[in-house]
Amino acid sequence: MSINFILLNAAIIIGLAVFMEAVAWFTHKHVMHGFLWIFHEDHHRPRGLGFQKNDLFAVFFSVIAFGFFLAGYLSRIQPFTSAGIGITMYGVGYVLFHDIMFHKRIRRIRIPAKTPYLRRIVHAHSVHHQSQGRTDATAFGFLYAPSRYRVE
Repeated sequence: MSINFILLNAAIIIGLAVFMEAVAWFTHKHVMHGFLWIFHEDHHRPRGLGFQKNDLFAVFFSVIAFGFFLAGYLSRIQPFTSAGIGITMYGVGYVLFHDIMFHKRIRRIRIPAKTPYLRRIVHAHSVHHQSQGRTDATAFGFLYAPSRYRVE
């Protein structure tokens, strides 16, 4: 295995993990708060910790990641597998922050926002959830928030 091969796959993994935040922001703003609001609305008006229609978006992105893993396995083309790893890495970060840390959807696990970065994304998501409607929301990111959401 050459160093170029390793660097290419590392770049794909890291690049896709980072790029997925832009994909998630766009999807959250224009799809979830747009034409598929019907699937996201229950997330802004939750009833308990159980399944929400909004969880279908996570399933959708999981299927895409699985598709890359499957393509990599069947074709033996490693960059496909690396793409699946990158998307999955973002998904793990999303679940840890959004579902576990912020919404506390797993009762026994608590992740405190101890760092300035975590406090900033928690604050941004809190601002997002102050909106109950489809069109008046702000702060659509999940793992990145601009400095204006910084908490002192």
